[in-house]
Amino acid sequence: MISEKFIFEQIHIEVARNASDDFNLFHDKHKWLQIHHNPFKGPIALGYQLNTLIEYQMRLYRKACHEDQIILENDLRFSNYQITFVNALKPNTPFQLDIKKTLIKTIPSLTLANRISIKAAGKTILLGFKKETQTPLFLGDVTFSSLPNLNVIPDKTIIPGTSYFLKRKFLHNGNVKNFLSGSLAEQSDYFDELSHIENYPEIFPCSLASGALLEKAQLEHHDFKRNPMVYTSHEISVDRKHLSTLKNDDKLYILVKQHAESSDNTLNQSNIMLRTYDCFGLLHNHDVLFRLRMNLVPLEEILKSLDQKKPR
Repeated sequence: MISEKFIFEQIHIEVARNASDDFNLFHDKHKWLQIHHNPFKGPIALGYQLNTLIEYQMRLYRKACHEDQIILENDLRFSNYQITFVNALKPNTPFQLDIKKTLIKTIPSLTLANRISIKAAGKTILLGFKKETQTPLFLGDVTFSSLPNLNVIPDKTIIPGTSYFLKRKFLHNGNVKNFLSGSLAEQSDYFDELSHIENYPEIFPCSLASGALLEKAQLEHHDFKRNPMVYTSHEISVDRKHLSTLKNDDKLYILVKQHAESSDNTLNQSNIMLRTYDCFGLLHNHDVLFRLRMNLVPLEEILKSLDQKKPR
């Protein structure tokens, strides 16, 4: 097991949110005050910022343990993250990232798996797993062979004949570098212009899906101040083969499908219904770069549930 300590300052949060176009009020050093009944009493770190720190530390771990060779030799082309958010992380708060020893499973197929946790001030911030597999662990059965030409579909609209909201983004190396730095990852491990090295990290393209959700909600006239939503989990599968082809100015098509809320899909078997989104990042020929599922709940419902649990 490895255990490392870190700290985010507000500038790290500013850099990460600007690089990924995340205008969620929870991360804004001024506008967090506008969120009704905000329990965090200040801005908080981005979920994908934490995911990127995990990605980078796992990268170092795999290299140190020579597990990157196992991944290459066995064509474990999918990098998977299963993250559950328990508490928020505020800037200037020391926190600890723990990575448990790799478990190698061979049934039903070869898998490298590590348990992950982040804790701060005696509280668990997140729990999860990082896994390397030959096939995607999440939303692997979804295909897009019948999609129309996405170039001609207007941005921020529903793709005709589907239930997918489309958000078109362009990748820029500068934004990626800033997001890495804002996530306490060493950008020079991914980019070196003098040596013509340009290796995109796994999480950054996925982080753009968060902004797509915000833009979708904005078009639906969601009130971000009176009805804020918070993430409860991320389930992510990234295709390393397609990731290796990314370069500056590439176009990324983000598809978002919102599931109807249901009493069969609740937070920790409570009566709080989850709002679930399936998101996909497609490249120019409909190759799927990432598949991810995000679960959110209204902050008001969480606060109400906590209040009901208080002793009377």
